[in-house]
Amino acid sequence: MVFNMTSAEPNIQMNTKDRSNQDPINVDRELNRLLIKVEACKKCELFKQRQNVVFGEGSIQAKILFVGEAPGSNEDVQKRPFVGRSGKLLDRLINESLNMTRDSVYIANVIKCRPPENRTPLRLEINSCIDYLNRQIELISPSVIVALGNTAFKALTNTKEGVTQARTKLYSYRNIDLIPTFHPSAALRNGQRVVEMMKEDFLKAANLVR
Repeated sequence: MVFNMTSAEPNIQMNTKDRSNQDPINVDRELNRLLIKVEACKKCELFKQRQNVVFGEGSIQAKILFVGEAPGSNEDVQKRPFVGRSGKLLDRLINESLNMTRDSVYIANVIKCRPPENRTPLRLEINSCIDYLNRQIELISPSVIVALGNTAFKALTNTKEGVTQARTKLYSYRNIDLIPTFHPSAALRNGQRVVEMMKEDFLKAANLVR
């Protein structure tokens, strides 16, 4: 589902989401159960060359959930999402645009295992892995999802439209507001203009938190 994005003055004062029915202990327990399933997963061929599963990390009560494409080489070694140059930029943007740290949001990828040579995930691989991401989203129950890059955006919206065109619109995924923006690696390649657009998109996400 897509809506027109209306411009608004950024407001970083985010309302607290009602989590009265969410038990953090149970969420943590269920995420650990899911991690065990992911670590044993052999649904696609990616399990054969992975060093580690990269499950996701952050606050289990996060209001904003960032979704990237797939682990890279650094992530595969460290078992953590976004720990290379792209991760450092993402951390900086979270801090500068949202006045938050990465441990107060949640960060995950569509794909939990590194594709060979960091290639774009195949549709079969996305279809095999998406249920794990869906369960993470269900458990964390964020107010807003930020899709980082075309692969994450298209996996969550089933659209052929790219982020460049889509970022002026507001989408919905499983009744959660979804903001498309560029992958941090695109900003590293293309410079400050892309960084500034990502900051704008992060502020849109902040304004949708409730």
